[in-house]
Amino acid sequence: MNAPLTTPGSAIEPVDSREADASLERDRRFMAQALAAAETARAAGEVPVGAVLVCGDEVIATGFNHPIGAHDPSAHAEMVALRAAAQVQQNYRLPGCELYVTLEPCLMCAGAIMHARIARVVFGAHDPKTGACGSVVDVFANTQLNHHTRVAGGVLETECGNALKSFFAHRRQAVREARAAAAAQAAACTPPEPV
Repeated sequence: MNAPLTTPGSAIEPVDSREADASLERDRRFMAQALAAAETARAAGEVPVGAVLVCGDEVIATGFNHPIGAHDPSAHAEMVALRAAAQVQQNYRLPGCELYVTLEPCLMCAGAIMHARIARVVFGAHDPKTGACGSVVDVFANTQLNHHTRVAGGVLETECGNALKSFFAHRRQAVREARAAAAAQAAACTPPEPV
């Protein structure tokens, strides 16, 4: 499913199909850049999530997931991109900017996105465990909050989801191999039972 899904009532519909096609092509182009950032995370042994922050048609910041390497539970791709963009803009508020991220933002990231006044979030794969843009909770649909961000999900969803599935499949295989090697080593070191 590569057509973007929008949060009900939160996105402005394009005027015509040409505008919709151009918008989808733009979303795919920036999501491809977020996927490249996710590859950087994967190469570092981190969960492959990448983000790019865009103002107009310019990428002003990129982030990739690296909480393990940074020893920082908040080092999610979105948070890294938001921090970098705030430094570039010399302002923590980033109105009019859009965030493209390969995985649906969690609650922590959604809160930071809201405080940064991001106009629109576009994500790739849905996150059924911690997604805060509709999969588990929908932060941006809460009308009591003082800032409202438009959300589109499912852009390059297959590609984004496959990057995550492949990473976790390799990780599970490595764990199985390590356990098998440890069991074999333990068996080789165990003296035979006396008769």
